[in-house]
Amino acid sequence: MSDSIFGTESRWDNFMEDVRANAAVKTPLEVRGTLTRLAGLVLEAVGLKVPVGSQCLIDNGHKDPVLAEVVGFSNDKAYLMPAGDTHGLSSGASVTPLAPYRTVPRVGKANKPPSPDDRGTLRLPLGAGLLGRVVDSHGNPLDHQGPILNVDIEPMDRAPLNAMDRDPVREPLDTGVRAINSLLTVGRGQRIGLFAGSGVGKSVLLGMMARYTKADVIVVGLIGERGREVKEFIEDILGAEGRQRSVVVAAPADAPPLVRMQGAAYATAIAERFRDDGLDVLLLMDSLTRYAMAQREIALAIGEPPATKGYPPSCFAKLPQLVERSGNGLNGKGSITAFYTVLSEGDDQQDPIADAARAILDGHIVLSRALAESGHFPAIDVEASASRVMHNVAGKVHLELARRFRSLYSRYQKSRDLIQLGAYVAGSDPETDRAIVLYPALQRFLMQDMHEAATLPESLRQMQAALQDEKDKAAPQRQTRPHHNPYEGNAG
Repeated sequence: MSDSIFGTESRWDNFMEDVRANAAVKTPLEVRGTLTRLAGLVLEAVGLKVPVGSQCLIDNGHKDPVLAEVVGFSNDKAYLMPAGDTHGLSSGASVTPLAPYRTVPRVGKANKPPSPDDRGTLRLPLGAGLLGRVVDSHGNPLDHQGPILNVDIEPMDRAPLNAMDRDPVREPLDTGVRAINSLLTVGRGQRIGLFAGSGVGKSVLLGMMARYTKADVIVVGLIGERGREVKEFIEDILGAEGRQRSVVVAAPADAPPLVRMQGAAYATAIAERFRDDGLDVLLLMDSLTRYAMAQREIALAIGEPPATKGYPPSCFAKLPQLVERSGNGLNGKGSITAFYTVLSEGDDQQDPIADAARAILDGHIVLSRALAESGHFPAIDVEASASRVMHNVAGKVHLELARRFRSLYSRYQKSRDLIQLGAYVAGSDPETDRAIVLYPALQRFLMQDMHEAATLPESLRQMQAALQDEKDKAAPQRQTRPHHNPYEGNAG
């Protein structure tokens, strides 16, 4: 009884200390700027001395304030990018940085006093209360299921992890997709790109991985995609089973470029929070190209000179800053395995964003339009795809089976034109003969229905069975031209 009383007194003493600490923090004077110019996407304000990245409210007095972010400055001018509709704003509108965030002290919890340096910092909800919900780039619910509870309001400026504190990728991850599990094995904590043009089935493949991957939490970032696809992805592709353990952040194509960029950063921050809690997270970002395009719009609007295909240098600097936030956690605590879709304009794999993404990611899965048009789904081009950590997470038997599969599949593809024209003569090359015999089994192995799951052990058994036919089927005999003697039957 006395221990309970002393414990209660201790909690109240700590609470009162937190209250006094909060009251002792001096509130800085509110500094306001003035809106002087609006040209295209960029707002200009004077009298505003806040660092780049600060969030401000622009109030014209006639409508709700517009949220904007400081993206640059020149002398006494600050350049801002709006996160909402600028219709109705006029010259002379007040520009006010967001006030420091103050939490309500609670008994029995650690209560941090506000910091004066916190002015203008973007804070969004993070935590387990987001599971099963669909939110926008600022954490506002889009699913009409009421307010989001059981979350913490935390800043989006998160310090990157020390590379030496991360665990290397050593454990395989079961994605439920046969072709990926067997030939492009993914490791837990890997960052991999999904390279595809439009309409080749990348959203369906993402949905398969969201439903079948062995992960504690799934975070989906739909960045810059068509608004119609958001609900379609959630209801038809993700499904009720996948949605229960998922968080979806949607920033459709009609959102301002700042909102699209914040959506990608917010989805990554949600995944980081779950990773810090010791969970294994699957992050699906669709798409990394739209994120780069949003940065291009902002950079060009504030006057940054274009470089490759109209992309300013800042676009290529932003990509690794976003991608490097995923991966394994500190000392084996949690992980983020990330799949980023990369749009290849005109199926051009040498697109500058595709080329930059390929260099900073741990692997790439290429979807082929030719395979999709032939009804081959998932349309994974195993010859053009690679997983850079497969040798770290797969055993010797697995690696040998994958090598043999790739060898036979590639051998058939190289001779495909000759085979279809009937110009290939059976028996001229034993390896090609084996590839011709086994190709139907190899092709069936790579195809998979979107409602079918294939575990990692099952994928290996099926790959071994597809190659096992090599011993059971004899190679075709060498074809010879029939010899015709023009003098036979003409004797006498």
